[in-house]
Amino acid sequence: MKKTALLFLLISAFTFAQTSLLEQKINSILKNKKATVGVSVLGFENGFKYDKNADKKLPMQSVFKFHIAAAVLNFVDQGKLSLGQKVLLDKSNLLENTWSPLRDQYPGGNVEIPLSEVIEYTVARSDNNGCDILLKLLGGTQTVQKFMDSKGIKGFQIKYNEEAMHKDWNVQYENYSTTKSAVDALKKLYDGKLLSKKSTDYLMKVMWSTSTGLNKMVEQLPKNTPVARKTGASGKNKAGLTGAENEIGIVTLPNGKHYALAVFVSNSMETDAVNCRMISDISREVWEYFNK
Repeated sequence: MKKTALLFLLISAFTFAQTSLLEQKINSILKNKKATVGVSVLGFENGFKYDKNADKKLPMQSVFKFHIAAAVLNFVDQGKLSLGQKVLLDKSNLLENTWSPLRDQYPGGNVEIPLSEVIEYTVARSDNNGCDILLKLLGGTQTVQKFMDSKGIKGFQIKYNEEAMHKDWNVQYENYSTTKSAVDALKKLYDGKLLSKKSTDYLMKVMWSTSTGLNKMVEQLPKNTPVARKTGASGKNKAGLTGAENEIGIVTLPNGKHYALAVFVSNSMETDAVNCRMISDISREVWEYFNK
């Protein structure tokens, strides 16, 4: 056997062993948990892949704000919208009884703010009112769907806005993604295959500033690790069921390389703390895998 062939086999065997070890650790984290958990990992530079329940269509909740923001920025790239254009906030779009730091910042409404501020509140702070304002500017969820379809993003569907999800628990399941789809979308963003370089850089910057879900993906990573991420959570219904506790993100390693991680916890009867800890623990194990 030639030395190059032998070296390839040794490297392949080592990679398989390392992947198996990661799988064992993730399975240990999820053991006996009353939940459906999808996990996908994609190494950007080395092409490493790990998937668990990666083709299951699971509710996104606020993770879909990443896709919505990308569709808005596509309109910016086309000149249909601009980051500096003014958006009127009033009682019609600052709904009560929903998560909205934007409404808390401008409780009286009757103020115009730049589109960029709406995007930043929607993505980095997961503002529900901001989300629906963006969807209205786009002409509805179908515009987001068509954009993602045009970019070859499979296993993704968006039909309802935040207001509709608040009125009917079940419609969240119509806004779904697979974890494989999520890491594919993140890789395409990073590679400049979704948006212009200017819009890509802008969206990455906004995602780096995300302040929600500090007890999930970033909790056990070294402090100040750059993670461009988007969270999502449904809360619990009256039966104690969590529809979704999710996070997706692009992690930058100390060596300058990157990986995407998506973890969707769905239909869980575990506590909120346990759901978030599953994401946190999986994130830690993936980090340790890439830093061996």
